[in-house]
This record gives sequence, structure tokens and C-alpha cells, in this order.
Amino acid sequence: MLPTIEWKTDRIIMIDQRLLPGQEVYVECRDYNQVAEAIEQMVIRGAPAIGVAAAFGVALGVSVIGDAKTLEEDFERIYRRLEQTRPTARNLFWALERMRECYHTNRHLDLSQLKERIIQEALAIDREDVETNKKIGFFGKALIQDGQSILTHCNAGALATAGYGTALGIIRAAFEEGKNIQVFADETRPFLQGARLTCWELDKDGIPVILIADNMAGYLMKKGEISLVVTGADRIARNGDTANKIGTYTVAVLAREHGLPFYIAAPMSTIDFSLNSGDEIPIEERNPDEIRILGRQCLSPPHIPVRNPAFDVTPASFITAIITEKGIARAPYTESLEQLKGNKDKEE
Repeated sequence: MLPTIEWKTDRIIMIDQRLLPGQEVYVECRDYNQVAEAIEQMVIRGAPAIGVAAAFGVALGVSVIGDAKTLEEDFERIYRRLEQTRPTARNLFWALERMRECYHTNRHLDLSQLKERIIQEALAIDREDVETNKKIGFFGKALIQDGQSILTHCNAGALATAGYGTALGIIRAAFEEGKNIQVFADETRPFLQGARLTCWELDKDGIPVILIADNMAGYLMKKGEISLVVTGADRIARNGDTANKIGTYTVAVLAREHGLPFYIAAPMSTIDFSLNSGDEIPIEERNPDEIRILGRQCLSPPHIPVRNPAFDVTPASFITAIITEKGIARAPYTESLEQLKGNKDKEE
């Protein structure tokens, strides 16, 4: 699998996810503003990947600060710019908070030493994300039986993380264990992450995948062709309410109606324990042209108003389990997630 994002001393290299699967093009970001723009423009997307990108953006910005006298002001400017990129993904803020803590802990060091500590912290966030995803895969694969078919929404794979993936990490782990599985990937309008990215990833790994339109899931569930659903998450409230790509809630409603398990796969860093419920999760509204225009074709009269919320919230009551690197949480999530938060990582 090609790396989603890499640190290269004086620049960050990331695959341009807007161009997949047709082109595998890499973008170089040489300052933190370019990293922020890449996040905003969805060159890189997926909550864990956005978090890694933000951490690298801080490291890149701090690495070129030349005057210790302006360090505090410069750091805040870098931090605020990256903080304003995308409002829903909890991992963005989690990574930035961790970078700020590293900065304050090492503020007493001389500038060159501080820069090195900041870079090492960002690299640790990148490395730990892959390890976390593999643990999620380890716990989650037990929920998939041989011969089952899995529906996934959007892309929660290696491209949405530093590597391996959350929801697709579970699918990868089950496949690597030798289980005979079939994946259904819905297209995930309007940005088509399922059609473009999930299908591309799974095809590269040789995992059987069938592409469906977003409005076909209910039909296939009714016919008995789907066994379970697993998706990623962008932010989870302490009660288990989960924000994920728009359309996830619809899939969860369909899964409940047809008696199918609906699983969320996410690292603990995606859980926002400061929020009591999903009603408090900020939902990003994106450019109307993402709905209105496909390629160069305008799909509607250009003057028609458009709504384009990028995420929706699935109530905890629709979620069978939340799979994390510390284990599997089940209802009541206010208790189980809090317990996992206090646990040390389980041994595989």
C-alpha cells in the first residue's frame, strides 16, 4: 500500500486523494500553510490522516522559525491556522493538542533542540497511528465470520489514516486470517470516497469488492446479500453518538431495520469525552459545487440552492459496538468507553 503521508525533513509528501484512482500523484507541502490548504481541499482526508497531517504541519512550521524571541507568537499562528481547517474531525484537534503539550513541555530547551522534539512528536503520532489501526483490526476481525459480506461507507482505510486503516483495517485483518469475505463499497456521494478510494485500496490488496450506488444498500440487505456494516468515524461523543461521512446514519437505519450488526471502528483519539451527545458535534458544511458539479458537468440548474453537510450523526442506539485499539465497547457507551479510556492497551 502506498503511504498516505510522509515526513521528508524539509517537506511533507502526501498522495493527492482527489485524483485517485485515475492518477497516483504526490503533493509536496513545504510550509504549514500548504499543509492547511491540503487538508481543506481534501488532498488528504480521513480523521486519523488529518491528525497526522496537522502534527506534521506544526513540525514543519516550527522547523523554520529563526528567532526564539518570536517563538510563542509564531507557534500560535501555526497552531491557529491548522486548527481552522476542518471542524468535525476530532483527531485534528487531538493531534494539535498533543503537539502543543510537547511544545510547552520542551519550551525551556534551546530552539534547535525544541525543533527536534517537535519533529519527533509528530513522527510518533504517525507511527502510533499505524500500530493503533492494527490493534483495531485484531479486535474487530473476531466480529467477521467466514463467508460473510460486509458493507462499508466512505473510506476508512490506509488512505484515511497513516496506514492500514480502521474499518478497512478490520476487513484486512479478517482477510489476512484467511476468511472468505465479500465487501460491498457504496459510492459515497458527493466526493465518491467509496467508489474512488475504498475500491482502489481493496483491489490493490486482492480483497473482493463490489461497488454499489448509495441508494442500493436497502435492496441488498432485504435480499440477504449483506451480513454486517462497518464504518469509520470522525468524532464520537462520550455517549457513543458518532459523526461519520454523510449517509452513514441512513445506512445505520437500514441495518437496524434488517437486523444487521452495525459497527464503528475508530481509535480512542476520535472519542471526544467533552461532548455529552452527538448534538454537540460540529458538522462541516462544504462547497455547494461538490454536489452541483461532477467533473466538468453541472448536474442541476446552477442557481438552485444546495445543502452540503459533510457528516451526519448516528445515534448510539443504532450502533452494535465501537471497536477501538483498547478493545470493543458496547452499550451503555457512557460506561464502556470511559472504562476503555482508563485501560492499558490489551495484549494481542
